Amino acid sequence: MKQIFILFFLILISNCYSQTSEITIVLKDVETNLPIEDATVLVLKTKQNLLSNSEGVVSFILNGISTIKISHTSYQSVSIRSNTLKDKTNTILLTSNVNNLDEIIITKQHPQKILKSIVENSIKKLTIPARLKIYSREFFKLNGNYSYYNDGLMNFQISGKEKDIKTEILVEQNRSIGLLETDISNFLLGYNLNDIMQNYYNFKYLNAILDTRAKKLYDFIIKSSSANEDYYIMVITPLDDANGLLDDFKIVYDKKKKLIIEASSSVSPAIVAKVKYKTSVGSKNIYKSFYKTMYKYDGTNYFLIASKEEVGFEKVDKKGTNTIEVRNYFVTTNFSQQKFSFKESDVFKDKTLFNKKDVILTDYWNVSGLTATEEEQEIINSIRNTVEE
Repeated sequence: MKQIFILFFLILISNCYSQTSEITIVLKDVETNLPIEDATVLVLKTKQNLLSNSEGVVSFILNGISTIKISHTSYQSVSIRSNTLKDKTNTILLTSNVNNLDEIIITKQHPQKILKSIVENSIKKLTIPARLKIYSREFFKLNGNYSYYNDGLMNFQISGKEKDIKTEILVEQNRSIGLLETDISNFLLGYNLNDIMQNYYNFKYLNAILDTRAKKLYDFIIKSSSANEDYYIMVITPLDDANGLLDDFKIVYDKKKKLIIEASSSVSPAIVAKVKYKTSVGSKNIYKSFYKTMYKYDGTNYFLIASKEEVGFEKVDKKGTNTIEVRNYFVTTNFSQQKFSFKESDVFKDKTLFNKKDVILTDYWNVSGLTATEEEQEIINSIRNTVEE
């Protein structure tokens, strides 16, 4: 009888630990109560990486119990156990570590020279070969209206050495929603899938500030915070008398390991206002430009963890002007050094998922690593409803 009771007890415990549950976390600043975007969340049991959206929300499905590690370059890292999350939606407050970001670092070297060495070291340290399982999401807006949406699950096999890297892509699942005129579909290129990893792994978007002439166009400043001793922040802004469509840059890097953790740039409205508007046929007048890449060092491997890009421009053609906006995201949900085997015919070689036939095996977008915000979900539903009408 005692043995039967023990067996029953063990089965009961096993069932409790193997139950699948959907977990939702909302990350907020402990002082301002504002949502925290771009925090990375690692579920240790599954090795899945997730990213908080602009509402601070992270959602995932977990079988059993796991430690969950939350990190952000501007906040103190925390670890929690999933079984302590009892509510349907669980708010976690994070403490900022950059409140005192007012200390300017004085160095004998020009900050640009320091940046060059950090970029070179980061390129060398990126783990290659590697396999990145990536969830992508893209929104397309034409003349003020959202006209197209796409997301997909892809495996990027990265090989080669440093600046001469190669990428082979296998698409697991994808879906496209929307109707577009064929003559503007070529503009649906928030990224070119065949060279995007080369750009991210070579830090191509930083070339403008690595050029020797950049010293005459930009102001370079390195800042630190006493509450975040691991990272330095390099802020690079166009000089007042500089001309052209010049971005503001921000680079967060590990000062000891000399690795870039975040790199971002954006064009300010003031800069856009200074640029002369082009009216000739074929011209593109950019009014919005933003990109951000995030990299992760887990103690052994160093790899891309997420990226986002936004571009908005007016395209002048013979019939008039089209206003086009593209917004896209990448999230590396899983990292591995294990190579996958495939046939050459399975490799995806198009520039975008736009023309690929839908392959939907699961509701992969619900466990993608990047939860859609309420606004984004409304956009997706609106596009779908328009197509079905």
